[in-house]
Amino acid sequence: MTALYHSQNVSLPVGFQIIAKTETYVDDETKTQKRRSPISKNTYYQRLLRACVKNQIAFRTVINDVWYASAENMVFVKHTLKKHFVMPLKSNRKVALSPTEKRRGIYRSVDTLVLKENTVREIFLEGVDFPLLLVKQVFVNEDQSTGTLYLVASDTTLTAERMTTVYRTRWHVEEYHKSLKQNASLEKSPTRTVATQTTHFFAALCAYVKLEMLKRSTARSHSALKLSIYMHALMTAFEELRALKPIHFIPKPLYA
Repeated sequence: MTALYHSQNVSLPVGFQIIAKTETYVDDETKTQKRRSPISKNTYYQRLLRACVKNQIAFRTVINDVWYASAENMVFVKHTLKKHFVMPLKSNRKVALSPTEKRRGIYRSVDTLVLKENTVREIFLEGVDFPLLLVKQVFVNEDQSTGTLYLVASDTTLTAERMTTVYRTRWHVEEYHKSLKQNASLEKSPTRTVATQTTHFFAALCAYVKLEMLKRSTARSHSALKLSIYMHALMTAFEELRALKPIHFIPKPLYA
């Protein structure tokens, strides 16, 4: 799990957590033995954000995917960290449309609301003690099917356009994961122990950071930088080989 800081077109990992699945359990549905971490993902999430604040990293808004969009995490970001957030909601989350409905416990699923696309509406989420802005987005997939995305924000001064623009920066997380695997050799780890796996992962992070800083100074992508480095290394090796003046053998015909 990584805390990724994005600013001025630069994305840098400012905290990470290796998930150790040390507990075994039997899945109720499949009846098979599986492994899990004794610490929840939400606990790791909050630890990483606490570390960012403690390290005095200047950020205003927390963005994450739907797996971390719990009421507990929303309250943590708003009240404990004193930060804002933009998070996606599952369509079955319960919301009230006014403070009165919230006091009376009148909640309804998000997907039952009549919402205009790209228009904000103030709502009150179950388990959250402050108002949120809700916006609905309808998008078309590559196979021409449609999907719906519900976003909520703690900053009630935002416009619908600003909410979607802020959340769109989450795509840099996908680019980070892709580059970490393809350009920083994270997937090519031969390690088997926790210590060596952690060391390899940290080395891959360092390589990613170097590529990201080079991207800023050269205006070239990670893939282009990697290709340039590899080509230079191959040419250097080839020149070194030629300098050694290897013996050339003249092949002679073989007779049976």
